[in-house]
Amino acid sequence: MTGPSSAPRGEHTPAPGRTWHTELVRVEQLVDDDAPDPRPNRATRRALARAARRNK
Repeated sequence: MTGPSSAPRGEHTPAPGRTWHTELVRVEQLVDDDAPDPRPNRATRRALARAARRNK
């Protein structure tokens, strides 16, 4: 493994338009009590399938 270089690198300026200019926005969503539950995500579905196979 080599040590630190004696000639430090200069700063890298990003290309125009490559930086993030975003605002965090919170959106409240109302869900009816009678609405069906959303489908579980892929990781949850796989975990449920694994548990079902294990319990056979």
